[in-house]
Amino acid sequence: MPFDVVVLGSANIDVVVQVARIPAPGETVLGAGRAQHPGGKGLNQAVAAARAGASTAFVGTVGRDREGDLLLATMRTEGIDITAVTRVDEPTGTALVVVQESGENSIVVVPGANGSPTGFPTEDAELFGPKTVFVVQLEIPLPRVLEGVARAHAAGALVLLNAAPARPLPDSLLASVDVLVVNEHESVALTGSDDPGQAARVLAAWVGDVVVTLGAEGAVHVTGDGSRTSEPGRSADVVDTTGAGDAFVGVLAAALATGTGLPRALHRAVAAGSLAVEKRGAVPSMPTYDEIDVRAGQ
Repeated sequence: MPFDVVVLGSANIDVVVQVARIPAPGETVLGAGRAQHPGGKGLNQAVAAARAGASTAFVGTVGRDREGDLLLATMRTEGIDITAVTRVDEPTGTALVVVQESGENSIVVVPGANGSPTGFPTEDAELFGPKTVFVVQLEIPLPRVLEGVARAHAAGALVLLNAAPARPLPDSLLASVDVLVVNEHESVALTGSDDPGQAARVLAAWVGDVVVTLGAEGAVHVTGDGSRTSEPGRSADVVDTTGAGDAFVGVLAAALATGTGLPRALHRAVAAGSLAVEKRGAVPSMPTYDEIDVRAGQ
């Protein structure tokens, strides 16, 4: 049976270090603690969608190692279908995350198994239906992104691309995207425009619906005809911003899968992002449906 949300993307082990401030180039600082959590943009978004109430499948690659075992166990615990997860001989992906006292972070990703060229191990009919929202990011090889988008688009699923980290994208990919989610920096990187507002309008002309996340300021939705609507940010006690954007994307997808329009879906997604910054770690900070309800209603 098709799923509400299908996420194609990365799954990592996050090694997190707390510091007073992120070091400058060539500088050494002392860390105040070390933790290890499940993470990766794809896994984060899948967990966010599942906790928001969507039946969710994950398509990705992990190693045949203890870290891969941990990530698969995490998916099972969250109720995420892992039929389309492939195991390879490469080590499971790792992210090195440095978080300073303000909650801002600096991240280095070692793709490992996420860089595998492995394709979809299941039939499309097992994953996609006309009401499915397909979510993909750019922490995996572009050919895998293109394959996933082509399959989802052909099946009639709604395609949501989170273009992070930013990289040049072929026109053929953008032509199959229904909703593009970027932050201000990514919108500028994709278009070459120095003006985030102009960059969003350019992207909307290519795709149709563009959502630009603005951190604590919320998000904006820009359409192909140039109309713009804003969703203000929510106050939050910031502890760690790691994964906040992924919480936003996963909850946006879960809301869209229920037939919720973009304005209401954006409202829930912004609430989810504000909740995620109040806990440490990526997967551990993804909020539940009830938590989102409370924050969205405030």
